[in-house]
Amino acid sequence: MSNDPTSLLNQLGQSLWLDNITRDLLDSGTLARYIETRCVTGLTSNPTIFDHAISRSSAYDAEIDHQHKHGASGEALFFVLAVQDLTRAADLFAPIYQRTGTVDGFVSLEVSPRLVHDTKATLAQAHRLHAQANRPNLFIKIPGTPEGLPAIEAAIFAGVPINVTLLFSAEQYEAAADAYLSGLERRILAGLTADVRSVASLFVSRWDVAVADKVPPALRNTLGIAVGKQCYQAYRAVLQSDRFQRLANYGARPQRLLFASTGTKDKTASDTLYISGLAAPNTVNTMPEATLLAFAQHGEITGSLPHDGGDADAVLLAHSRVGIDVAALAAKLQVDGAQGFDESWTELLGAIERKIKVFA
Repeated sequence: MSNDPTSLLNQLGQSLWLDNITRDLLDSGTLARYIETRCVTGLTSNPTIFDHAISRSSAYDAEIDHQHKHGASGEALFFVLAVQDLTRAADLFAPIYQRTGTVDGFVSLEVSPRLVHDTKATLAQAHRLHAQANRPNLFIKIPGTPEGLPAIEAAIFAGVPINVTLLFSAEQYEAAADAYLSGLERRILAGLTADVRSVASLFVSRWDVAVADKVPPALRNTLGIAVGKQCYQAYRAVLQSDRFQRLANYGARPQRLLFASTGTKDKTASDTLYISGLAAPNTVNTMPEATLLAFAQHGEITGSLPHDGGDADAVLLAHSRVGIDVAALAAKLQVDGAQGFDESWTELLGAIERKIKVFA
């Protein structure tokens, strides 16, 4: 086995996923190379990633023109492009999906951010996109918002693999885990298999961005990892619970905890801060391309996250003492995150429309 930092992290038991997708990554063979040499075993996407991919590249232009001439427009045209990219990526990860007993090797496609407050429409689109992609190793991303949680439970019951996105706290993670387990329990009662896969995505770096100018230097860039530790403690508790163990007896697998938003935003901090600080077995870290390459070059693993949360409570208390209401901020970050994706969605559809006008 290699002593490359990415290999060591993989040996510890954490999956490294790339938080990026572009047609250039696929066409150039770069994604295939990352799978071969950087232990990348999955991939995530979101509206912001696709906005950048399509608006900043000519790689999609011919297909946009082709699809438009055949009657596609707006969201429908975008989802054609996204499914094309993600099915190609899913096929690259298919050997990993099979080798790991269908635990790893997933890619993710998000429902429209405009549906964030519409449970019924979210569920309907999740079904359509899953059928459209027609790949067993493709997650549909649904936000873990109050309106998203019932859609997550219903999607799991229907057998649609789900990446629960936009989670910012242990409490929000626990609500997502409850939706997942409830969906599996309904499947068992209906005589269906309990083997429907899911991940729960905790956004990390946005915590530290949000409080950067509100905390003393000693607390800077500590809140995100503290929340990650607290969430990992909650995750281990779910896996050890009688409720999950009963489901496991029917063939259920863990809804793996995924650490997202792990690119360092503070230029004065380590560029691998959220990789080294969030290493843990049976979890996923999905990282931007620059962070992946930085970790491969000089990353270090100092240990695994403690099962009991370690110093998380102490760090959270220190933030509370300087005026940070962590619970209120978690709710705000989720609302702001949904709004940010909605804005990226609008920009993405605008970019496609502008390209169409150029071709006309």
